[in-house]
Amino acid sequence: MTRVIRFHAHGGPEVLRIEDVEVPPPARGEVQIRVKALGLNRAEALMRAGIYIETPPLPSGLGLEAAGIVATVGEGVSEVAVGDAVSVIPPISMARWPTYGEIITMPAAAVVRHPAALDWAQAAALWMPTLTAYGALIDIAALGRGDFVVVTAASSSVGLAAIQIANRVGATPIAVTRRATKGDALRAQGVAHVVASEDEDLAARIDAITGGRGARVVFDPIGGPLFTPLTAAMAPGGILTEYGGLDPAPTPFPLATVLGKRLTLRGYLVHEVIGNPAKLAAAKAFILDGVRDGSLAPVIARRFAFDDIVAAHRYLESNAQFGKIVVTV
Repeated sequence: MTRVIRFHAHGGPEVLRIEDVEVPPPARGEVQIRVKALGLNRAEALMRAGIYIETPPLPSGLGLEAAGIVATVGEGVSEVAVGDAVSVIPPISMARWPTYGEIITMPAAAVVRHPAALDWAQAAALWMPTLTAYGALIDIAALGRGDFVVVTAASSSVGLAAIQIANRVGATPIAVTRRATKGDALRAQGVAHVVASEDEDLAARIDAITGGRGARVVFDPIGGPLFTPLTAAMAPGGILTEYGGLDPAPTPFPLATVLGKRLTLRGYLVHEVIGNPAKLAAAKAFILDGVRDGSLAPVIARRFAFDDIVAAHRYLESNAQFGKIVVTV
């Protein structure tokens, strides 16, 4: 028996339960991991609430990230061995491959030996935000030296990963946050330009920062009315990649701006990288190289104990965090 976190009904954090379940041995091609830490993601709160793209039958597990020690390997597994310190590439289905547990089972292809420089919390916080940012900025937008990139929700774990990636390739990140209170913390992460969207004219500030050129790349999980000033601040031929929908208000389509500037507005899911072996291999190489040279390092906002998962989810929904929330096991 092992302890796992599941929910039997959709709702707020209070629906999460810690339960004892029997875990079968790993099947062929699978790995069993004794979890040391797991990372929280907004997608898990959405699935728990019943508004995620995946709507599994109940009861359901949760979770996209974890790090720990390989406890058992199934037949045919050669990528890792018992005793290896590993972290998990987010699975396509967190209902099929949940990570909220003391012992979890994963496909071997989704398990990575992580660099020794990472502690358990950092390893559990690495893959989801960094893969998400990599796919949009490097694989899709080909971000490079001399580019300006606007990163909204900049204090989120994905936003911070995007800032680190931009700095790593020689681009200039412009961090957008709702209020100026997180400005100093963002500058400490290597951001030269911070814009508080609730206090400043977003388009005018970006225009001034870029010397009138506009930003070639915008990376946004918010949508809603913010689309109008974001597209107004873009360079001709620029690309806006949308990877969320945090603002429940309708998202306008700024037709005149899109036509006049020949903009690309593109929806994106990290599954585009995870589900493509060649893209995933390139992403893993980029990210692991960045971890080794110190340019990529997960930022931990707060750590919670496994038994405090309800409090951890409440904090996740508070939007008060700067970086990744991690649960230790």
